[in-house]
Amino acid sequence: MSLSIGTLLLQAPTEGFFNVLVLYFNQGGAFMWPTLVCVVLGLAIFLERVITLNRADINTRKFILQVKEALQTGGVSAAEEVCSRTRGPVASVFQAGLLRADEGIEAAEKAIQAYGSIEMSFMERGLVWLSLFISLSPMFGFLGTVVGMVEAFDAIEAAGDISPSLVAGGIKVALLTTVAGLLGAILLQVGYNYCVSKIDRLVVDMEESSIVLIDSIAQHATEKK
Repeated sequence: MSLSIGTLLLQAPTEGFFNVLVLYFNQGGAFMWPTLVCVVLGLAIFLERVITLNRADINTRKFILQVKEALQTGGVSAAEEVCSRTRGPVASVFQAGLLRADEGIEAAEKAIQAYGSIEMSFMERGLVWLSLFISLSPMFGFLGTVVGMVEAFDAIEAAGDISPSLVAGGIKVALLTTVAGLLGAILLQVGYNYCVSKIDRLVVDMEESSIVLIDSIAQHATEKK
């Protein structure tokens, strides 16, 4: 059954959207499989990152107020307990700074910077692979395009004549693999940009809250004296 991309939305209600996609996938040839693998693995990484980053996202202002209040009423140990009960990179960075608070402001600041870099690497984990799949998906699609065009010219060479029926199959493979690769790359690119923007916001929260923590530790040390 011959289909074109333009009839997908028209035939989907009657034949089933999934069935139409499967038909196009089968007509696309062997290079549809590596493209599908790239998209599936990329989406798995994206979903894992979304869950992890959303769990790490907290109400930073509320958390800072809780830490400052604990620091004023119960000292460093009470503030550390608040941090240990809170998830996310901001709380982890706070706890690292508070653990070194007794050694002075410089020690606490160095601990915050070091642990901030570690937390940032944790947040970016997997994004390199997601970027790789974004690149590979259209590459496999374009490779399928080249193979499809080669098949079309082979058919012309074998028949010794040019007719639409001879080249239609190879050109269809070429177009379907191109579409699949580009759609996969677009989908994964949107997910990648979402993760990067989420990480950037968390990093800004860490940096801004770290300044507040250093000021609070300095104020607490001055009050103790």
